Amino acid sequence: MGAVTSLLIVITFSLLITRIGTEALTLTGLSRESAQFQSRSAFTGAGFTTSESEQVVSHPVRRRILMLLMMLGNAGIVTVASSLVLAFISAAGPADWLSRLLLLILGLALLWVLANNRWVNRILSRLVSWALQHWTDLDLRDYTNLLRLSGEYGVMELKVQPEDWLANKRLVDTHLRSEGALVLGIQRADQTYLGAPRGSTCIRPHDILIIYGRLPALKELDSRRAGFDGERAHWEAVAMQQKLLEDQCEHDLSSYLDDQDSGSPIWKD
Repeated sequence: MGAVTSLLIVITFSLLITRIGTEALTLTGLSRESAQFQSRSAFTGAGFTTSESEQVVSHPVRRRILMLLMMLGNAGIVTVASSLVLAFISAAGPADWLSRLLLLILGLALLWVLANNRWVNRILSRLVSWALQHWTDLDLRDYTNLLRLSGEYGVMELKVQPEDWLANKRLVDTHLRSEGALVLGIQRADQTYLGAPRGSTCIRPHDILIIYGRLPALKELDSRRAGFDGERAHWEAVAMQQKLLEDQCEHDLSSYLDDQDSGSPIWKD
């Protein structure tokens, strides 16, 4: 029974470690879903290669978190495997083997219920966040909440290639604001960073743009190449943004008229 108990303890600590990793990654600006996926991927050594993973690895704070998760994960997986083998090899007979299997199943079921309980998750998240902010020196920022990232909107890193539509243009000449995109910063190839760049700033090949806007539009911009097709895609994106703004105005006007019809005060002191 001791081997089964130690196995359940190791699994409990593994879940706790991945939860701490998830909270730490979330506080650096990742969404909770992405942070949970990256934390479990690093701990188990799955090593999924995605564009999101590349952005996580390029971030120094996130890279430190993932390295620690990978180190702990290697030790945890070996411990779980050895404890699982010992739990059943040392069984005295079929009855003992069955009782250990039943204990293991009940223990795993209990851990599963606790891991998916909202009340437990809420308390654990608050405790982990508080501990990380008070007992670590990580530069933690909840950029998701700060920028109100929701729906289709988000921040994306866009690397400019020599053949891209953006290459060798001044920022003002791209009219990205007309597409609903806002350049927050530019990382030069020589590691120089330009925060809140001016319109006269030239976008060079191999620059990395940090852009805020609608993610579908940003992905299209990332694949846009220079030439006639690129210019056409730009004006199509401008037209799409204009339509979105018009729809928003119509929605606001409709809400205003509904408030007037219902007698609700429009302006409040």
